[in-house]
Order: sequence, then C-alpha cells, then structure tokens
Amino acid sequence: MSIPALPLPVAPAMPLLGFGTWQIRGDAAYRAVRHALDAGYRHIDTATMYGNEAEVGRALADSGVSRDEVFVTTKLPPERAGKERATLDASLRGLGVDAVDLWLIHWPPSRGRAVKVWEQFIALRDAGLARNIGVSNFGLDEIDDLTKATGETPAVNQIRFGPTLWDAGLVEGHRARGVVVEGYSPFKTTNLRDAALTRIAEAHDVDAARVVLRWHVQHEIVVIPKSKTAARITTNYDISGFELTAQEMAAIDALGRR
Repeated sequence: MSIPALPLPVAPAMPLLGFGTWQIRGDAAYRAVRHALDAGYRHIDTATMYGNEAEVGRALADSGVSRDEVFVTTKLPPERAGKERATLDASLRGLGVDAVDLWLIHWPPSRGRAVKVWEQFIALRDAGLARNIGVSNFGLDEIDDLTKATGETPAVNQIRFGPTLWDAGLVEGHRARGVVVEGYSPFKTTNLRDAALTRIAEAHDVDAARVVLRWHVQHEIVVIPKSKTAARITTNYDISGFELTAQEMAAIDALGRR
C-alpha cells in the first residue's frame, strides 16, 4: 500500500500519514510502534516530552525495516531553550539514529526566545543532526518572526487539526510561506458520529475515522493518528482503497463552519 508523501527542503519526503506516539510509554510504546511498522507506516512521530524515544528507537531497530525507509520526527520542549544540542543528542541516542528527518520546536518558547532557539535549530541542522527543522503550535505571525530574523522558514508546522478546525485561509497562509501543515489529534477534534461523516463512510464501506484520515491526505495535510490497539493501528493505515469525491470533501470541509 502506497501512502503519498510531500517533499521537504532535504530528502526524504514526508509521508502524509504517520503514526503518533503521544501518551504511549514503556512497553506499550514499543509494541505500538512495532505494530505500526509491521502494518506499513513509514513515518513515526515522537517528542522529548513524550518520554518514549528509547522505546521508539528499540522498535525501529527490531522491526527489520531499513532506517532509510522510516521518516522520524521528534520535538524540543520550550523549557529546554538554551540546551538544544544536549537535548537533540539525547534524542538521537534514544532513537538510535544519526539524524532525525524532522526536528520541531514543540511550542513557542516564552519571553521572546523563539528566534534564539530557531538559530540553534538552523545550526544543528547544518551540522547534520536534523535533516529538516520546523515548529509546532506556532501561529503564522510567529513563523514570520523566525523568517524575518534568520531568513529561514520552518519546513513544517504541526498543529491541532481536523475537519471541525478546517480553515482554508490558514492552510493557504502556510502554503504561501512554503510551510507544510501537519495535523495532530485528528479524532479528538472530530465527532466521528457526525451524520455527514457516517454517511460518507457508509458509501465507501469504511469507518468514519478513515474518512477523516483520507480527507487530510487529499488536502495534502500530514496527519498522525495514534492508538495503542493493534487492530485500530492497522485499520487507520488502510486508507488507499477509496477516494473521496469533490462533493464529499466539500461536505467535510463544511464541518469547520458549524
């Protein structure tokens, strides 16, 4: 099964469907990531604050999947501002990799420190420890501040996203700046029992969750569902066998205007 991917400034491309690991720790994290990789996911999202980088790394190593085939993201918590190199070094050790494919500032640091953190991100990217760098939970104005100060625009902004948060202007604002939109918590922001979603799901003989994931992918918005349940992990990956029509996409977009 092939999941489309978006190009970033530095290869590899970023698969539009990934596996999120927030709130999954210990052996549960190891088992979930192993199952995700077995199911076909080639994009794994973690963060320093998740406390599971070592388990993610062990799952990667034990999976038998080549490192070059898996897009790996981690994130720096803002309270680690000023300790960027030490934090990234610890992430790389835990993950068992020489470089991450994407390193994000998890959310804006306080007291105007974002630019200094971003300068360190650029330096560590240039040192080869992160192939691409970006941000999470930033507004467009905050992204513009980074660009204005350094001449470097984040490759990605990972934000809370789903059909009820659809905002065409926000998405276009990112694209005009060359920033990939990545959505987290796609199901927490969505009523999966909504009549529009269930009607579309029935038409394609799938569940509403897969309709939501397919909607992201067709909008070229990266999405990272997470689950501890093996069956759900597998099902969430199974979105290539159907395509939403323009009318169905518009109906789902309309959930953002309710």
